[in-house]
Amino acid sequence: MIKNKEYTKPWKWVPTLYYAEGLPYSVVMFTSVVMYGLLGIPNSTIAFYTSLLSLPWVLKPLWSPFVDIYRTKRWWIISMQFIIAALLFCVAGVIKTEYFFAVSMGLLMLIACASATHDISADGFYMIALKQKDQSLFVGIRSTFYRAAMITGQGLIIILAGFLARKYFDGDMHSAWAVSFLAVAILFLLIVSYHTFILPEPKADKPVRRGKSPWGEFLETFVTFFKKQGIIPAVSFILLFRLGEAQLVKIAPLFLLASRDTGGLGVTPEFQGLIYGTVGVIALLVGGIAGGVVISRGGLKKWIVPMFFFLNVPNLLYVYMSYFQPENPYIIGSCVALEQLGYGFGFTSYMLFLIMFCDGENKTAHYAIATGIMALGMMIPGSVSGFIQESWGYFMFFVWVLICAVPGFFIIRNLNISADYGVKT
Repeated sequence: MIKNKEYTKPWKWVPTLYYAEGLPYSVVMFTSVVMYGLLGIPNSTIAFYTSLLSLPWVLKPLWSPFVDIYRTKRWWIISMQFIIAALLFCVAGVIKTEYFFAVSMGLLMLIACASATHDISADGFYMIALKQKDQSLFVGIRSTFYRAAMITGQGLIIILAGFLARKYFDGDMHSAWAVSFLAVAILFLLIVSYHTFILPEPKADKPVRRGKSPWGEFLETFVTFFKKQGIIPAVSFILLFRLGEAQLVKIAPLFLLASRDTGGLGVTPEFQGLIYGTVGVIALLVGGIAGGVVISRGGLKKWIVPMFFFLNVPNLLYVYMSYFQPENPYIIGSCVALEQLGYGFGFTSYMLFLIMFCDGENKTAHYAIATGIMALGMMIPGSVSGFIQESWGYFMFFVWVLICAVPGFFIIRNLNISADYGVKT
């Protein structure tokens, strides 16, 4: 076996590492929703169970100290990637079986646990293996390749499944999805094989020995987090700012695919993958960049309310589409792209607030707790969204999503944000 050097040029591993971080998350949280919809699972069941798949990301702060203590970050990265690749092969193998839903859900939950652990180790490895100047330089690179993984999960895999079903399997979506997951598993196996040889072995990457127990340290940081000034409005903001979006993200892809006689738009999987997973993700990225630019010029305090409206008002486009059910693909594509553009623009303020609130001593651990609360804020509303949609129909569901923006607006007024926070100096 080739022995890795202590230092490897970041261009050789940072892009693939963050692509490998984003791909399983995208598959678990987004691809699975579309897959189950095309395989005939009810919306309420899909939304409930796929929302529970985010639980490992909610709880990952609990086991992050153990990742530091046992083995190296590099060992955790390679191990988790091998496990994820093996589990993806298993998912491909069970899709055509009688009990595919229950078994595949269990496998996806295991992938979620491995992926959340991989996130902890990869982010820690990034800070250890890169020089400080390179960390700043490659922030944009890692974000770009993470988004590329989202395009793969929300777009390319779905396009592939639709193409295979139409071209080779005479509409058999089970066979098409089995082959699609097999392709993803092979891709991930190639990535981990590459990382086995190319990831550097920095001397600083070693188990961290602490005087306190992992649980004692976590409890201490947990207590200090909830003693922060303004903790109640801050946690309320983290949980409720995306209350509507947490429900929309589960139902919107299913709405596009649902037949027109059930209130959906009846688009093909290929078209859904293109507009929602490719064009939509690009619009999301553009919105995020634009959001960062305007905050750097005016500050978070000035922009947080306008960004709140940019995030929520475009949901009106789904109200429009569910009422008029347009058939023109350009209208549908434009509505999805505009909603994602607004979401990306508004979401920037949300993430910057998390960074601001967690600043200070133990900011890394506090940020991990905050992102866990963020995941909880997506999981709970998402889990009930399918039941609401099935009870009220698509049109009233999207009206409800708009109403859910109201609590977040009033919470913003109680946040303590300095006038210059976020301004580039």
